[in-house]
Amino acid sequence: MPGDHWDICLSTLRETDRERYLACLLSPADKRGALAALYCFNAEIARVRDVVHQPLAGEIRLQWWRDVLEGTGEGDSSANPVAAALIETVQTYQLPRKTLLDMIEARLFDLYDDPMPDRNAFEGYAGETASALIQLAGLILDAPAAMKASEIAGHAGVAQAIAGALLLLPLHMRRGQIYIPLDILRATGLDRESFLSGEDKGKIANAINAFAGLGLDHLASARKVGSLPAPLVPAFLPSASVRATLQQASRPGVVVERASRLLPQWRRQLNMLRMTLRKAI
Repeated sequence: MPGDHWDICLSTLRETDRERYLACLLSPADKRGALAALYCFNAEIARVRDVVHQPLAGEIRLQWWRDVLEGTGEGDSSANPVAAALIETVQTYQLPRKTLLDMIEARLFDLYDDPMPDRNAFEGYAGETASALIQLAGLILDAPAAMKASEIAGHAGVAQAIAGALLLLPLHMRRGQIYIPLDILRATGLDRESFLSGEDKGKIANAINAFAGLGLDHLASARKVGSLPAPLVPAFLPSASVRATLQQASRPGVVVERASRLLPQWRRQLNMLRMTLRKAI
């Protein structure tokens, strides 16, 4: 594949997903292009809701990516450098296409305003998106090690998805979206409408605390499994600031604005360095 496809992916990633762009730069040089292609694909399907006005238009965009992976319909990857780089990556590293297709399927949830039914449903959503992305990146870096670290990837991905949902809380609330599971809302005396209204600050803080606590529980479970195999550390680097984000959101009386506050760039980079040295979530 022409080298400019890899360069385009890295350049695109720098604008769409800074954390994963930095993770690519901290990866072995011969793996950076493939990781960038995978992460650009993830960025494309994750931002569909941001670029369409109607769910049907979003479904059409997601279907195009399905066609690319299946080699059918209108999914011609040759004119799209990200798609071309993704297909080359899938073929070179024998990535499971079903996992990528499941990622696309999971993103259908993002297009609508249906509530997340319960914690199991959220964990399933996170498993097919964030956890799967970590696992696929691991397969690029070191396939045998990735197979052994799948449980760590599973827990880390759920925690990462929760942190991401917390950071996007204001945007989701403006849209009428809600990723905090309904069983957590009910346990804190809320439902979808009362949470989105933003009126009962105390109950909303309790719901945010409980959601963040679920993420911290998954991080604790990931640590119990063991340390990260050295070759796989770059796959987990986008999770380096998840703990700090979740701890910030789990403080008593937290408000939506504080829960969604992004850490300064220097702190996120420092957290990446710490993870590289410690090899632990």
